[in-house]
Amino acid sequence: MAGIIPRNFIDDLLTRVDVVEVINARVPLKKKGREYTACCPFHTEKTPSFTVSSIKQFYHCFGCGVHGTAINFLMDYEHMDFVEAIETLARSQGLDVPREQGGKSPKAYKKDANLYDLLEDVAGYYQQQLTRSSVAQQYLSGRELSHDVISRFKIGYIQDGWDNVLKHFTQKYTVQQLLDSGLLIEKDNGGQYDRFRDRIMFPIRDKRGRVIGFGGRVLGDGTPKYLNSPETSVFHKGTELYGFYEARHNTRKLEQILVVEGYMDVIALAQFDISYAVATLGTATTKDHIVQIFRAVHEVIFCFDGDRAGREAAWRALQNALPVLRDGKEIRFLFLPMGEDPDTQVRKIGKDAFEQSLIQDAVSLTDYMLTHLSEQYNLSNREGKARFLEEVGKLVKDMPDTLIKDQLMADVAKLTSVDIGLIKQRKIGVIQTEPQQSFSRLSDREVRHTPVRFAITLLLTKPDLVAEVEDPEEIALFDLPGCNFLATIIETIEENPHVNAAGLLDRWRNTEYEASLVSLMKWQPESQDDEMLTKEFQDCLRQIRKKAHELKLENLLHKERTEGLDDIEKRDLIALLGNR
Repeated sequence: MAGIIPRNFIDDLLTRVDVVEVINARVPLKKKGREYTACCPFHTEKTPSFTVSSIKQFYHCFGCGVHGTAINFLMDYEHMDFVEAIETLARSQGLDVPREQGGKSPKAYKKDANLYDLLEDVAGYYQQQLTRSSVAQQYLSGRELSHDVISRFKIGYIQDGWDNVLKHFTQKYTVQQLLDSGLLIEKDNGGQYDRFRDRIMFPIRDKRGRVIGFGGRVLGDGTPKYLNSPETSVFHKGTELYGFYEARHNTRKLEQILVVEGYMDVIALAQFDISYAVATLGTATTKDHIVQIFRAVHEVIFCFDGDRAGREAAWRALQNALPVLRDGKEIRFLFLPMGEDPDTQVRKIGKDAFEQSLIQDAVSLTDYMLTHLSEQYNLSNREGKARFLEEVGKLVKDMPDTLIKDQLMADVAKLTSVDIGLIKQRKIGVIQTEPQQSFSRLSDREVRHTPVRFAITLLLTKPDLVAEVEDPEEIALFDLPGCNFLATIIETIEENPHVNAAGLLDRWRNTEYEASLVSLMKWQPESQDDEMLTKEFQDCLRQIRKKAHELKLENLLHKERTEGLDDIEKRDLIALLGNR
């Protein structure tokens, strides 16, 4: 279906659905005080640490850190993508999902629909041709692939020749459609010819199972050994993963994703009942790949050859993973012995030993990062430590503010014997933002004593408290950490009066503010009494205004002593002194 889902529809949907009902239908919950609890469905535990708040429409596990709204739960538990989760929740409420016209035109969407049909037909044609080629069947038999795995991945074959697809499909589709799909190549002097010839064909499917492109492995000595479809309107290499659809639909309880380097690695592992492997499509692992994986699971393991190329690919994956790493998510790296790849290794040692190596030998992202950098810089002298710290700073400056980052910087301090205070003073690994945009993650105790954060927490509990704010623009101008974000939340609620905490959290999904909002969502005010909440919110506003005025007064007094004030600043100073 064409178009973008309107934001106000998502807000309204999250006010209609009850996260307690959504989760309880899949994981039985027990009432405990104002919340509901259960043993976490995302990790093994004996004592329940998974809580669901009906007030905030939010769930959180204190054991593994998983959290979110009803949308997140369907994405995590049912392995749906965002749109699938929205559509599922909408159906439960008897609603149709509206779409705004944006991005592609209706004509473009119709064109894409035709391409999906075409590519599905071609995939069937390739499968049919496989049954007619003894050479191709012998090749797959030599790779020890079963009929079941060949069928599961829809593996096919295209015979040698320059126009097999061109001749077969121009009876049903136009030449332009075949060109748009990437199956034909335009000749310089006019005419067209088949892109794939004499190759084992691997259909590439998107999250919905639609064929969007192909990868082909040459049978003879031709080059390149592997050839992928080009970028098209339905196929984008930087966002798609080979085997991702199959992993979601053939793994009973999908808990982790294993990223390998090639089609045959994915298929060989599936042959050994390791059905959760995926591969990038001739590109380095991108941020979009990792975000997509994290929507389905909480753990990803990159499995690369132990040679130089494998380690370079691992380092690129690490660099792209850092900006999207979140608490509750885990990335690890496994390097295979020299000369081995997942295909050869699993055949040599078997499923159990291979999976045991994933547990025992895979190293965490932060451990791999520190080990890799320690090998490059001499940490026994000051210069080496300085270069090491500079490189760490470059890598982690875009990391979100998380416990993972806190622990990493503590390890950096220990490794270099440089005081953590000095590292922070030098702003190593600190995201450079405007002071008013700094919105740090704090503990529950700190939330109680920080008026800006407490105000945000109260708004998450009771959004209609915005009625108590007389001048939102004034809050945005206060030079206090978090005030700009508080003002943004106030403005969002005023523009969307029916939005709830779940809707607010969903607006900042996958941003630098998500971890901070989650931290505040976990904390519940002691009282749910409307009158008490209103009094506490009013008190927060008074404290924020007082602290902002004190800071401005301090800055003006300092400037008066050092630089002097202009006329406007003098009037501001007199007004502030008069209000003391």
